[in-house]
Amino acid sequence: MMPGGLSDTKPATPEVQQLVNQVKPQFESRAGMNCGVFTAIVYRTQVVAGTMYFIKVQVSDGVYVHLKVFQSLPHENLGPSLVSFQTGKTRDDPLTYF
Repeated sequence: MMPGGLSDTKPATPEVQQLVNQVKPQFESRAGMNCGVFTAIVYRTQVVAGTMYFIKVQVSDGVYVHLKVFQSLPHENLGPSLVSFQTGKTRDDPLTYF
């Protein structure tokens, strides 16, 4: 991976699901949605002054969103924050920089 570039797409891990769980209230508030399902499927990362995560999340049967989540460096002791999101995605939509 090039410095500052996006990693390859990888299957979501329990750690990525934990990030998704932490930003779910931010997403629901900003998107005006209540999600019974909020399951991380795949993700990519970008190393910045911390880590930017691009995560495909299933929010209902056949409906997906892409989340852009920033996790600061550990010494800053801050939780993840939802930077941006894209709705209306499918399982097959590529996860790209946005």
